[in-house]
Amino acid sequence: MIEFALPWALIALPLPFLIYLLPAKNNGEAAALRMPTMLPGVNSEKSHSQGRKTPVSLLMLLWCLLVAAASQPQWLGDPVSIPTEGREMMVAVDLSGSMQVEDMELQGRQVNRLDMLKILLGEFIERRVGDRIGLILFGDDAYMQTPMTFDRETVKQMLDETVLGLVGKQTAIGDAIALAVKRFDEKKTSNRVLLLLTDGQNTAGKILPEQALELAIAKKVTIYSIGIGADVMIQRSLFGKRRVNPSSELDEETLTKLAEQTGGKYFRARSGSDMEQIYQLLDQLEPVEQEQQQMRPLTALFYYPLAIALLLALAYITLISYFPGGILKRSTTLTEKHSG
Repeated sequence: MIEFALPWALIALPLPFLIYLLPAKNNGEAAALRMPTMLPGVNSEKSHSQGRKTPVSLLMLLWCLLVAAASQPQWLGDPVSIPTEGREMMVAVDLSGSMQVEDMELQGRQVNRLDMLKILLGEFIERRVGDRIGLILFGDDAYMQTPMTFDRETVKQMLDETVLGLVGKQTAIGDAIALAVKRFDEKKTSNRVLLLLTDGQNTAGKILPEQALELAIAKKVTIYSIGIGADVMIQRSLFGKRRVNPSSELDEETLTKLAEQTGGKYFRARSGSDMEQIYQLLDQLEPVEQEQQQMRPLTALFYYPLAIALLLALAYITLISYFPGGILKRSTTLTEKHSG
């Protein structure tokens, strides 16, 4: 919507009309709005008798544009949320080789664990308005993919661009937790939450999960761990079909310990629907800050009427300079010369 910073300036809008209607002082002559004589090619008396209507209209238009510019019109944009002091949430995603197992069902189709995670975790990140979110990828080692930021779109994009094997094929859970704790320690005090997603057990890294747990407790980091993988999967071979457990290497005992001793909770995601329910529960356990501050951006528009007024004035001055006797008079003269 458009609003005016100085709306009282619009009071001056009818001023020339009021002056125009005032009675003349000299022998009852009708009042007239005389043209300025400083403009080249303009005679005030001729303008009053011959071209009074057009110049007055132009001057009135210029006056309206100048008054509109003086009132400082501005465009009031849509409300934009300003990030408030919420929580810091670090998301640690397992990119080990087992994440390529296609044992997850999402929207009626079989997908691998990483693809399911990208879709549902991306939706979860989009809802975390007001939280500072970071992304850690871990395999043979743990890497900071996205530092703490309010820019959820960037975090989601970096998650979508991850590929299997990017950081190795093993699982360094301890290193991922230690890296997250270190990043939390560099920030000011806030609610510190680590969301740990993995489908296996600690098989790599320099720091054991038990050591990383001590660091998390000391720095008051809450860990929510999620074990990914189905319990049953049908495999086909030369000897027919057989049922296997694709999550046999999932270390649920350690993941449960990590969560409970830091005040968090362990979740088990056997399908896409399970993962959706987990994210909804996390929204309840760690609710998004509700008291969001908002601002409405303002865009100044005064230069539009000011520029139009300037262009009209320049165009009029140029016109009367080129046709000093008036357009009609010059046309008549040219016609007479042609006839002669």
